[in-house]
Amino acid sequence: MAAVTGVTVADLEFQAANLDVARAAAVYREHGALVVRGLMQPYVDRIRADIMQAVDAAVALLPQARQIDEGWSTPDGTLFIPAPAGFHRDRQVMVSSCRYQTSAEFFRSAFDPTALDLVEAILGPDVELFMNGQCLVKEPVGGHAKHLHQDAGYFEHKYEGPCAILSYAVPTDLVNGALYVVPGSHKLGMLRHVDTTSHLGLDPAEWSWDDALPICGEPGDSIFFHVKTIHGSPSNHSQGPRPVFIHRYRAAADYVVISATSAAKRAAAEQHVAAAKKENQLGFMVRGTRRWEDRTDG
Repeated sequence: MAAVTGVTVADLEFQAANLDVARAAAVYREHGALVVRGLMQPYVDRIRADIMQAVDAAVALLPQARQIDEGWSTPDGTLFIPAPAGFHRDRQVMVSSCRYQTSAEFFRSAFDPTALDLVEAILGPDVELFMNGQCLVKEPVGGHAKHLHQDAGYFEHKYEGPCAILSYAVPTDLVNGALYVVPGSHKLGMLRHVDTTSHLGLDPAEWSWDDALPICGEPGDSIFFHVKTIHGSPSNHSQGPRPVFIHRYRAAADYVVISATSAAKRAAAEQHVAAAKKENQLGFMVRGTRRWEDRTDG
């Protein structure tokens, strides 16, 4: 699809310094994706250190891991999934335990003024954090691929849904697992997801890496994408880890109506959309205020 539309990385990219917020927001609305170079550069060194410290601690805790539907969880909350053949252990890190409750610098970066100016231009004046931040790590020499998917497959919302900001913590290219996006795919609506080796994803027979646009970058470069924008990242074939950190924001009145990590769980959740509640889904406000009607379903 990226090749058909002719969209290039240059069409999506801005510099954090002297950012034209209105123009950047227009690019996001048109393509469902946006690149802001250097946006998280002031925070990235400390966040990278916090992520890798969390990974080392999690590996030490592997003997205490418990099996869950999504893989294995260590006592600190790190998610491990099966490792590829030839990997030096049978399980590999997917989601680290580094989050807002464990990393002050990660939490501080979620309030970056330039990032929030842009998020507000996209979502409106009243914005909250969705979830607790997420730090994903592809381990060296074969670290997991995250198959093409829409985040809405995991957390479909009542209204617009979240805007995500994924930031690179190390130089990231086609060897160690750059993020791929399909520009304009947020306009396709909710697509059918199937089970893959990295949980929910689009059917590989229908969507391949050739349909998507790779975005390479330096530490602190940030990629914004819509909750329904198709994206993913191949395996890490380099000699070093590839960590990224993600902030997600949504309008204060929005809330999850379907939450799932597998096709079966999603099918079950689709039967109970009407029962979804928003009063127990309140995140930290980062812009504006939360009105009473944003806390209730009536």
